Amino acid sequence: MQGRGEPDSAAKPVGGMPATDDEIREKYLERAIRELNHFTRELQSCSACPRGSLMPILGSGHPQADVFLLKYAPTASEIEEGVAFYGRSGTALMKSLRRLEIDPLAVYGTLCVKCPVADTALAAPECVARLVEELAIVQPRIVVVMGREALETLNELSLPLAQPVDERPGELQALTPSIEALYVPNIDAALDEESAKRAFWTAFRRLGDWYADFPPY
Repeated sequence: MQGRGEPDSAAKPVGGMPATDDEIREKYLERAIRELNHFTRELQSCSACPRGSLMPILGSGHPQADVFLLKYAPTASEIEEGVAFYGRSGTALMKSLRRLEIDPLAVYGTLCVKCPVADTALAAPECVARLVEELAIVQPRIVVVMGREALETLNELSLPLAQPVDERPGELQALTPSIEALYVPNIDAALDEESAKRAFWTAFRRLGDWYADFPPY
């Protein structure tokens, strides 16, 4: 803080460094955008998976989101648009986020298997492992893991200081010292059957409690 009688120059940043918290956050955001753009270019030029002329499905959302939604594989609508959580699952999640009073700008969503292969077993392990880089760029506070296959994939990744996440729907668990995890059923399997929909919602609404307790910047 600047005291009385001090020259204005005392408040100026030294060597061009950001002077305020807002400026510092802006710099981090700019870096995350650059890194995600580079990540996207590398993903689109990758030839490790037999996807033919179809493009990989890209993550969507805020580059520095607090909430990281993780699903295992794309649906037909996601493949068609090339964007994760496009279509019915995305629409259902947006309604759920509004219901829980979670800002959509605080959310980023992506897939474990990003290439539209005929069989997910054909996805190259090094391609699936790109999720580690994606998590490092976004640096979320919580990962919402949707479904058993996504959970198994996350647990198999070599995340620094990571602990295994158990299949305990609706329970907050520690993934790393700085990231929590919330396991919920697969959203795609919960859209057409009422009991499955209730099971998903029961687990997912725990995210609302977490977000309400989350201290603002």
